[in-house]
Amino acid sequence: MCSSSWKTFSFVMPSVMEEIELDKDDLGLITSSQTMAYAISKFISGVLSDQISARWLFSIGLFLVGGINVVFSWSSTVPMFSLLWFINGLGQGCGWPPCGKVLRKWFEPSQFGTWWSVLSCSMNLAGSLGPILVTVLLQYYHWRTILTASGIFCASFSFVCVVFVKNEPKDVGLPSIEGAAKKGAKGGNGESTLREFLLSPFLWVLSLGYLVVFGVKTAATDWGQLFLMQEKGQTVLMGSTYMSALEVGGFVGSLAAGFLSDRAVARQGLGTHGNPRHRLLLLMMAGMCVSMYLFRVTITLDMPQEAPLWVQVLHPVSVLVGVSEKEIWILFLGAMFGFSSYGPISLFGVIASESAPSNFCGTSHAVVALMANVGAFMAGLPFSTIAKQHSWDTAFWVAEVIMAVATIGFFLLRNMRTKMGRLSEKTD
Repeated sequence: MCSSSWKTFSFVMPSVMEEIELDKDDLGLITSSQTMAYAISKFISGVLSDQISARWLFSIGLFLVGGINVVFSWSSTVPMFSLLWFINGLGQGCGWPPCGKVLRKWFEPSQFGTWWSVLSCSMNLAGSLGPILVTVLLQYYHWRTILTASGIFCASFSFVCVVFVKNEPKDVGLPSIEGAAKKGAKGGNGESTLREFLLSPFLWVLSLGYLVVFGVKTAATDWGQLFLMQEKGQTVLMGSTYMSALEVGGFVGSLAAGFLSDRAVARQGLGTHGNPRHRLLLLMMAGMCVSMYLFRVTITLDMPQEAPLWVQVLHPVSVLVGVSEKEIWILFLGAMFGFSSYGPISLFGVIASESAPSNFCGTSHAVVALMANVGAFMAGLPFSTIAKQHSWDTAFWVAEVIMAVATIGFFLLRNMRTKMGRLSEKTD
């Protein structure tokens, strides 16, 4: 539940606007301040998670988020809202990196991807349940009361985390998972210097791939929804349908990516070159290309006079459920894109963490996650400019080409050295 605090302000925004005069620029400033702080904090906390206790880093961040929620509920001015939500973003950024660090310490490689995906989905679940819960509560309580209660709950739960979260098995007298994993590994890497880690080519291949995937996913999600809501012949309902289907598909895709890639690791083990998860990553990246292509040629282009094949196939279903063929098709495309885009997002984090030396696994994820945020920022203005100067069709075509090039590149590099940092001479 605490992860839903990420969008607490978005949930209560309508009620806030009824009491305090806020225009679109004010809202943009408040939400952007949190997004910027989150990106900065996530990178820094990823590096810090390799140097200090992950348990304390996570708990301090959670306590900070809760405290800021309480103080936010006492405020009434835009500058104070923006400052507090910036600090809230700093606290939010301390959440994921230490969680990833703890997961690597507690779970074997053949289980790591599954539990990473489960943890990722917990945030999506909280984000989905948050609006429903807040909508119900707003019928009975003031928005300030809801923010205060949310903050107190988060701050209180941080003390629970301090008591019950353990950094690694040896903290409770159990043998180290990493020690057992190295005995069965085909080739391992131990402690490395920062220079050896940063000079690993695979780190930057992963970073570039994550930048492209996250950027294209952001563009296709945001601008696809906007297209469905604004273009002639489309409705707000279609945009909402697309987003709902995308989130459901993403939830399933993330879980599937973790579970299926863990099965591959269990069969093949982790070596120094290539990664068993790479094949599934390629398939899902290709799925992104296919789903974007289908969206472009069937939705963004004008409908031909003769009913296309997908309309004919879906007509019996449309008659049965009482929903138009186009809405069913949009539902399918949204689920397909969500499944194939959230899966790679989960896999990039898993591969970055498990391929790094044990003393830099948090930093590794911090670097690739930072590049993902860069991709998300780059997806905004360039994509909208192409759509404005040319057409939606052209904009989606550009996204397709970029995604296809990245997929082909990852296919060609599928057997490169994936273990970052130092290798023993015998292993090398």
